[in-house]
Amino acid sequence: MSAPDAAPAASLQGKARPGGGWSVGVGAGTWVAAALVLAFLLLFLVLPVARVFHAAFVDADGSFTLGHFGAFAGISLMREAFFNSLYVAVMSTVWATLIAVPLAYFTVRFRFRGALLIQTLGVLPLIMPPFVGAVALQLIFGRSGTVNLLAQEHLGFTLPIMEGLGGLVFVQAIHYFPFILMNLTAALRNIDGAMEEAALNLGCRGWRLFARVVFPLALPGFLAGASLVFVKVFDDLGTPLVMGQTNLLAPQAYLRITQVGLEDPLGYVISVILIAFSILAMALSAYALRGRDYASVQKGGTSLQRRTLTPLASALAYGWIALLLLVTLSPHVGVLLLSFARVWSFSPLPDAYTLAHYATVFADAGGMIRNTLVYCGLAALLDVVIGVTVAYLILRTRLPARQWLDWIATASLAVPGLVLAIGYLRLYKGVTLPGTEVLLTGTWVMIMLAYAVRRLPYALRACVAALQQVHVSLEEAAQSVGATRARTIRRVGVPLMAGGILAGFVTSFITAAVELSATILLVSADSQAPMSYGIYLYMQSVAGRGPGAALGVLAIVVVALGTWLSHQVVERADRRFAG
Repeated sequence: MSAPDAAPAASLQGKARPGGGWSVGVGAGTWVAAALVLAFLLLFLVLPVARVFHAAFVDADGSFTLGHFGAFAGISLMREAFFNSLYVAVMSTVWATLIAVPLAYFTVRFRFRGALLIQTLGVLPLIMPPFVGAVALQLIFGRSGTVNLLAQEHLGFTLPIMEGLGGLVFVQAIHYFPFILMNLTAALRNIDGAMEEAALNLGCRGWRLFARVVFPLALPGFLAGASLVFVKVFDDLGTPLVMGQTNLLAPQAYLRITQVGLEDPLGYVISVILIAFSILAMALSAYALRGRDYASVQKGGTSLQRRTLTPLASALAYGWIALLLLVTLSPHVGVLLLSFARVWSFSPLPDAYTLAHYATVFADAGGMIRNTLVYCGLAALLDVVIGVTVAYLILRTRLPARQWLDWIATASLAVPGLVLAIGYLRLYKGVTLPGTEVLLTGTWVMIMLAYAVRRLPYALRACVAALQQVHVSLEEAAQSVGATRARTIRRVGVPLMAGGILAGFVTSFITAAVELSATILLVSADSQAPMSYGIYLYMQSVAGRGPGAALGVLAIVVVALGTWLSHQVVERADRRFAG
């Protein structure tokens, strides 16, 4: 039964959309669902962020002022923090580009043995929290690390790789370059190969071919990834704190709120700047593409003919990619070695190995593991419930202004976790749980809600994509035989969306498991601490780095298993729809 062959069921109150498909009328249930979603977004995203903006622009007597921003500009430390954050974000994006572009280009546009393995290994840095990788990189590339000890012994010099802001750029570039790699790889695959072949026939080769034809056509994918790298680095809190670099915006906001107090306006000024630059980065990436057409008649998968490298070029390409992967995967090796190391100091490798760190973790940090599973599980469940609801409201109803729900939910991408946590502490200060005297900001519920809001866009996009693949005629058929709208959603829509729902759940779960920025402010007792906070506490002392690394390995295992499960779910869903 399809829309062209049969009229929509009366119970569906169908009306054709300009783009095809059918939407349903706006009943009481639709309004209730929309109201609940809107209430959640207002209470835990819009109002907390608005409270931060209000505190930044309002004086003690309640009048509007720009004086707080003037005070910020008048403090040399704040000016230094601003320019340092901008420098680190820009340079991290540049170095991430230098890492990601060769990996994407060679593995997509040439016959390259092991291309899939290289692309898979290139994504692995994302499954490690960046502040954990920072400790491992200090052990490998630091002043007394493996590389410098060997270089001093055999070559007579050392490399200041992990010194100052340069070390922070190094860590961030290694961790976040997969954002560019994934987006650029997808963009390169979608280029019509006939365009590249036409350029080759006209004598355009080598660097000129890449710079004049291939890269400009893949620019949307590159800019999408580069803007994400900039935003993530600009807002990062955990990595600078672990590396002792507090002269950046995010650490300064954290220190102002925790040391001076919630009434300090400079913490809110910094929060506004963090949000403003996150939005600015995304807006600039969109502006750069405005007025340009990147569409082609055919996608790369149907017409692309991969070129063959010469033996010399192949050897150079493999050598360069091997070096890149060796460097980018070194944090994983370092964390694994540290988790087993009894002593690792002033030596290229640990002097002795032990399992005591894992025993310590399982004995002392069992609650952290349990908390992580509970917080992230509930947050991911809440995300998919909201994601499914918003997807249905957007794609299956004629609710007025329904697109605003999508826009508001997606806006959380531009809100740093630190800012959201500050907003919660400010907005809900003194608020207690109903019927108790327990402060809401002192409970684990706020941590879970922060996770849910921060990861909502991931689950929402997965649910929207899944519902777009479910033909509306299947729901019309169910309602034509008497099923209510609620029963149709429960028995037809949701099962057909299962692949996307599970993918959204797993994506939200694994990304929340490594969240530190919001966690570090919202944890009010050690009993509430999840794994990310526990790792941070362990890493504050040399004696605790072994257990911290062991807990980091467990976090990586959890995230890796979740990533693998997500890929399996997506592949099965694709095969089902293809069949």
